[in-house]
Amino acid sequence: MSKIQIITFGGVRENGRNMYAVEVDDEIYVLDCGAKIPETDMLGIDIVIPDFTYLEENQTKVAGVFLTHGHTDAIGALPYFLEKIQVPVFGAELTIALAKMAVKDYEPTKKFNDFHIVDENCEIDFAKTTIEFFKTTHSIPDSLGIVIKTAQGNIVYTGDFKFDQSASALYQTDFAKLAQIGAQGVLCALADSTGVDNPVAVASEKQIAEEIEETFRYWDGRIIAACVASNIERIQQILNAAQATWRKVVVTNQNLNRILRTAIRLNKLALPADDLLISIKDCKKYQDDELIILVSGNMGEPIEALQKMAKQTQKRLLSIHEGDLVYLATTPSLSMEVQVVRTENLIYRAGGTVKTVNDHFRASGHCDSDSLKLFINLLKPTYCIPVQGEYRQLKAHADIAFDMGIPDKNILIASRGDVIEYSEEQGFYFANKVPAENIMIDGLGVGDIGNIVLRDRKILSEDGIFVVVVTIDRHLKKIISQPQITSRGFVYVKASRNLLQEASQMVTNIVDKHLSEDDFEWSRLKQEIRDQLGRYLFDQMRRRPVILPVIMETNCAKPRKKAKKQKQLVKAVKE
Repeated sequence: MSKIQIITFGGVRENGRNMYAVEVDDEIYVLDCGAKIPETDMLGIDIVIPDFTYLEENQTKVAGVFLTHGHTDAIGALPYFLEKIQVPVFGAELTIALAKMAVKDYEPTKKFNDFHIVDENCEIDFAKTTIEFFKTTHSIPDSLGIVIKTAQGNIVYTGDFKFDQSASALYQTDFAKLAQIGAQGVLCALADSTGVDNPVAVASEKQIAEEIEETFRYWDGRIIAACVASNIERIQQILNAAQATWRKVVVTNQNLNRILRTAIRLNKLALPADDLLISIKDCKKYQDDELIILVSGNMGEPIEALQKMAKQTQKRLLSIHEGDLVYLATTPSLSMEVQVVRTENLIYRAGGTVKTVNDHFRASGHCDSDSLKLFINLLKPTYCIPVQGEYRQLKAHADIAFDMGIPDKNILIASRGDVIEYSEEQGFYFANKVPAENIMIDGLGVGDIGNIVLRDRKILSEDGIFVVVVTIDRHLKKIISQPQITSRGFVYVKASRNLLQEASQMVTNIVDKHLSEDDFEWSRLKQEIRDQLGRYLFDQMRRRPVILPVIMETNCAKPRKKAKKQKQLVKAVKE
């Protein structure tokens, strides 16, 4: 019997950062390698990726990375993974094209080229198992589910999916293949949980396409359509609606333009007319009611770009003005909710109007509860591990699985880093844990920002900074320059002179006390300044700024000795 382990590196109890590994004996198969948009309290962080420590330590066992689709939550961490572990990457045609773009944009991995295109008819034989794929429906073409065949039964990972009976050929689920996989025997299913806690059924893409076209048809002014860059299906609907309403489309973002050109080249996106797309400089040739501006962002989310347009910081043609309709064509991630509301306010203040694709329907690329029930009926898994969602969504998934006849002991709600092992006696059980911390990307820094730095950033953003600079002479045991205090984001200096004078006197007393002691220690001096000054400032202002003591040392006697030696040296040279 093979030793089977399933490891959750991300994607559980969170939205995004999907990454799982199935270990069969001495081979590890990595399923997706995703990132997530940072939450609002992760100040300054660009993106969050999984912790690869366990896979680095066992990289000789890693057989490859298998990607389900081309969204950031499935491929966003791939460049950082391949920087550390060089293994083959498998995925469908569009998925691999988008993965290549991400990998080549990252300097350490731009020469990596071990990519392999697969489809729903491929089977890949490894020493201990065979991996095959099945078509799924999502908001991007070439979405695939993954099947890992073991001696104990199939392990199925869906990736993001939903069922839509009206889906076009590019997006259709292969129900026959799903039934076939179920008939072979499914040991365990790792299925999408993102939308199953919402009782409202997901609208078909046909309904959404009709809604978009109707909205565009009856709007007299300019339309700014905002969407995630890799939501190819929604972009296709916008292009179709533009053609049907005699409008031209302007693409404002370079990354979005690259994705569109790639999808068009691979026949995953169809231009309804050759002259539909125009450049920004050609906008002047058209009236407002003849234009659609397609907006996205550097990380795929369009919210930041919309804020800049609403604040009039862009060129006139790209700024929101009176009569514009801003149409949010995709549902922003949950971590962006606060920013979305603020952005809507900015848009209305600029004279625009906001409508969303969810105004009349529930639009989603993820399954609802009925689709999940159908999935379980088709596969009839022995064990169920809900993935891809916050805890409430994983719990809703578990409840549905229980209602569908899966015993409670066979449903495992995992945390990040859980190792779920299989044995004939116990079945699947929680065996161990591996490192699974948040690895945060800030600029060029990968993993160099931790919770302490984030805490300091949060304090700085809320209570500001309080800097105290003192110059001392330890040999003379006196203060050479009295404490100079600088405050930013804490108090208005001109209105708080008494507070600053008291703080300065307190620092003077602390420094004098330490200088008079024989066992002078820099760290102890600075810590006492932080402690006493922190208590004082909190008592006075009920705020806790970051306190930064800067103690500089000089030796007033040394320059005279140095000068004397220099005179002696000059005299010797002359002689």
